[in-house]
Amino acid sequence: MASKAAHKRLTKEYISMQREPPPFVWAVPDEKNILVWNYLIRGPPDSPFAGGEYHGVLLFPAEYPFKPPGIKMFTPSGRFQPDKKICFSMSDFHPGTWNPAWSVATILTGLLSFMLSDEMTTGSVTSSDVHKRAFAAKSHSFNLAHSRFKDAFPDYCTPTLKNLPNMGERERGNSDASIPSTVSTPATPALPTTSAILPPQMVHRRIQGTALQPSGTTAGVLAVPDASSALTSSNKVPVPQGWAASWRQVIWEKWRWGILIALAVIVSKMSSTS
Repeated sequence: MASKAAHKRLTKEYISMQREPPPFVWAVPDEKNILVWNYLIRGPPDSPFAGGEYHGVLLFPAEYPFKPPGIKMFTPSGRFQPDKKICFSMSDFHPGTWNPAWSVATILTGLLSFMLSDEMTTGSVTSSDVHKRAFAAKSHSFNLAHSRFKDAFPDYCTPTLKNLPNMGERERGNSDASIPSTVSTPATPALPTTSAILPPQMVHRRIQGTALQPSGTTAGVLAVPDASSALTSSNKVPVPQGWAASWRQVIWEKWRWGILIALAVIVSKMSSTS
């Protein structure tokens, strides 16, 4: 029977599993005993277990979370012995290394990582990738033939494999989301149009609809002067002749009154001192 602490903790972890399931794993507690959890692991697509569905069980002690669970896998995988306890760092084979902060999601994620490795321990078997793929192809049929799978996961008793709530799309989506969909680039100054580099008289004739047809050009085609020649220093826009003179006149008018006022002040001071 589960202790009060174990019951509270496992209830909280069931809610967490429902809200944020880790990729490629799923687990539910037994309806009659919260210390027994059935789990499903799906083989990641880039592994020899791709397309595989692996059913197993977590056996929690009454002292959980202060003691680790026992772990078994029922479905043949080519990695673990079916229905035998698996020895790895998060199982009851290693109570000294157990961390009470670890959860159901942590344990199953660790089990999947251990499954993808080649480390040999108690409960492990050795097989080639070819055999692992063969087991993966038959895994769903194997599960459907066993009542403990059908009792634990009635929603997954379908003719074909049904995806788990999290098949890794969320993680791939997050990595894509980190890349902005649009990249802002500095604005590039617009290049001058043809009319901007034409002499004024040519622009006027172009607006009026007159076709310019110097010798050597095809009729009906507007001859555009070469941009390199149009933008030389000799073709700069001329400054109006009276521009400098008018500015000098304005400046002189402003400073003339200033000079007169300054002279008046100086004369006034000289007369007062005398």
